[in-house]
Amino acid sequence: MTTRIDTRFAALKKEGRAALVTFITAGDPDYKTSLKIISGLPKAGADVIEFGMPFTDPMADGPAIQAGGLRALKAGATMKKTLALLKDFRKGDDTTPVVLMGYYNPIYVYGVEKFLKDAKAAGADGLIVVDLPPEEDDELCIPAMKAGLNFIRLTTPTTDDARAPAVFTNTSGFVYYVSVLGITGTKAPDLKSVKANVRRLKKHTRLPICVGFGVKTAEQAKAIAADADGVVVGSALVSAVADNLTRTGKPGPGTVDAVHKLVKKIAKGVRS
Repeated sequence: MTTRIDTRFAALKKEGRAALVTFITAGDPDYKTSLKIISGLPKAGADVIEFGMPFTDPMADGPAIQAGGLRALKAGATMKKTLALLKDFRKGDDTTPVVLMGYYNPIYVYGVEKFLKDAKAAGADGLIVVDLPPEEDDELCIPAMKAGLNFIRLTTPTTDDARAPAVFTNTSGFVYYVSVLGITGTKAPDLKSVKANVRRLKKHTRLPICVGFGVKTAEQAKAIAADADGVVVGSALVSAVADNLTRTGKPGPGTVDAVHKLVKKIAKGVRS
């Protein structure tokens, strides 16, 4: 099984550069604006897109992504609409890899079998489900792999050499290295620590390793791209949405453009 994720990382390896992975909360601040934002990400420089599946209790996410999820839910976001958004995105883009990222509860409520079938049909390539450890692989990871979806695992600075083999056993697509302990978007990554941990984890896997949590600038992205196979940017993009809303929370005339401009800047850092 070769997914769009595998194809994209193989192509980037030939190019000799890291990937820019962008996270956007699906349906934030509303369906129409979200579709415009997501549809413009590849042209702005995104190599892989993570669709955040809105959830009421995102415990690993910081204030920016929590607020983005609540805005999306307030605007009527549901799992059905998240998959419809992906389907609409695919009408104009059949090559950019898309990862659905979130928590297990909304998937469980939707129904695992139905979710995997509908996600694949909508054009998803992989899943990141932050609250399902390797010990629960039978729950979603193995069924996802059978359905032709990559199951991408999170690793952290505390994933030591004893734990790493269990984490990587059924992981595919890429590995998401969480560069800071704690919630998303609240601290800057320690570049020395990132370098050492990426090198250490590479001894355990041949999969690409992408680094995220706290990456906000082109300079940070450039430094991380020197050692990692990809750089993940999320909170900064969701904050760019928030910063360009009107007082009533509606998208302003510059909302979509603000996100794409930031992606262009960071993409230059990754590629330089």
